[in-house]
Amino acid sequence: MSVRLPRVRRARLSLLTVGTASLALLATACGGSGGGSSAAPEDFSYLSVTENTTVKTALTTMSKGACKAANEALPLKVETVPQASLDQKLQLLAGQDALPVQFAAGNAPALTQQLAKSGKVADLEKELTDLGVLDQLEPAAVSTIKALYGGELQVLPYEYNIEGIFYNKKLFQENGLKVPGTWEELVSASAKLESKGVQPFSASGQQGWPLTRLISGYLYRSLGPDALQKVADGKAKLTDPEYVKAAEEVAALGEKGYFGKGVGSIDYDTAMNEFLTGKAAMFYMGSWALANISDDQQNKVGAENVGFMPFPAVSGGKGSIDQYPSNVGLGITLGAKSFDKKTGDWVSCIAKNYGSTALKDHGSISGFKVNTEVEDANEVTTQVRDTISASKQNVLWFEALFSTKATTVSQTNVASLVSGSMKPEQFMKTVQDALAAQ
Repeated sequence: MSVRLPRVRRARLSLLTVGTASLALLATACGGSGGGSSAAPEDFSYLSVTENTTVKTALTTMSKGACKAANEALPLKVETVPQASLDQKLQLLAGQDALPVQFAAGNAPALTQQLAKSGKVADLEKELTDLGVLDQLEPAAVSTIKALYGGELQVLPYEYNIEGIFYNKKLFQENGLKVPGTWEELVSASAKLESKGVQPFSASGQQGWPLTRLISGYLYRSLGPDALQKVADGKAKLTDPEYVKAAEEVAALGEKGYFGKGVGSIDYDTAMNEFLTGKAAMFYMGSWALANISDDQQNKVGAENVGFMPFPAVSGGKGSIDQYPSNVGLGITLGAKSFDKKTGDWVSCIAKNYGSTALKDHGSISGFKVNTEVEDANEVTTQVRDTISASKQNVLWFEALFSTKATTVSQTNVASLVSGSMKPEQFMKTVQDALAAQ
């Protein structure tokens, strides 16, 4: 992930040429530890992505309330870029030794890890420990971050998400459908919805990752929670028959028209709108979508008509239906050279207050502890929070362990897979070749 990432929302990457070689060049440009000048920052500069409004809105709220003192000493200043341009922007700023105080991390963990190795990213575990606020992060969120970032706490969990399928309760009821427990039942439900003139799924082919998440979902259920770790470790390949099978199953959904027309041109916001206006019955997404679901202006079907279900089981599979993909959205980190006392005051305030602010004002679940009593906005938010609390084992997502180049290849080609212009074997080979080139 989304992905927020994003979520988080993880849009497709724009740098088709970014790979190991370019990351090596970035390391050279970044130089040694600390990143040059250590002049104190003049503001709490924050580079965000245009697609994510929750974090910057919550921080703005806090700058006028709980974090007013920190803001007066170091004023919040937000800049945004489209998520597809984020990696390019970060590399440019890193090369110029001009990274902001706080910034959305790269679309793939590989870029953030390279920045950290070059001394550009603050040692957050040390800084939070020194500030006495490390305990304000949920252990599950810390565990997920370390799984993604080479065992280190390199980003803050402004989001903590599990992923699954949101569904329209009213449409299910009107068409006599129960929540599918198996992949076969999901395909059958989709067929019935399609026959009744209801689009089964809403998805963004333009971003790509909402579709590749379905492939990894199938892999985790069929092959078990270590399916993609085996690929990363070289013990399996995406071109192995049991891996190609997952791509075949998702491609079949597209062949049958279950994603609607022109899925390759559908962006994230349009896909969200299709679900929230009742044009599609199901929407694979992370729990960051609760902010949209809780917004009466966006959600025309009503939050009371939205349910959440896990990715279904695959008959005979090694995975378990209670193993939820988890992520921390598009991770947000802090620069090493600008982490001074004033920055620390901001970070302390964020650690103590962000969890409550995000949940209360946006219905958004973060990886920070909620320190005040907050009533959930709706039943589906309670359902997701309970699911997170009960979850015993989490998994990652399709590109989580991929290089930046392989992530790009995966997310830019998956729309061709579901539209039928690229065969499953070809899609998986293309991604595997990108992995082999890293």
